[in-house]
Amino acid sequence: MEAAKEMKCQVCGARMKAATTNLPFKVTEHTIVIVKSVRVFQCCGCSEYLIEDDVMKRVDEVLEKADRSAELEVVKYAV
Repeated sequence: MEAAKEMKCQVCGARMKAATTNLPFKVTEHTIVIVKSVRVFQCCGCSEYLIEDDVMKRVDEVLEKADRSAELEVVKYAV
């Protein structure tokens, strides 16, 4: 994540830095999955974030395994 030092936010222009956060994803009309400890680049100014392609691929895999009968599920992002 060294490249983050040069990355600028496309919303406000501030610097983006590597961070870890919890993110909600709506997987069905009635199911939300919170994925914990996701690696992102987060803006130091407005808190906008970017997810790298390889990280999003893993998040997609996690979401595919989600219990779609649950209203809310919390899972940990794991490499």
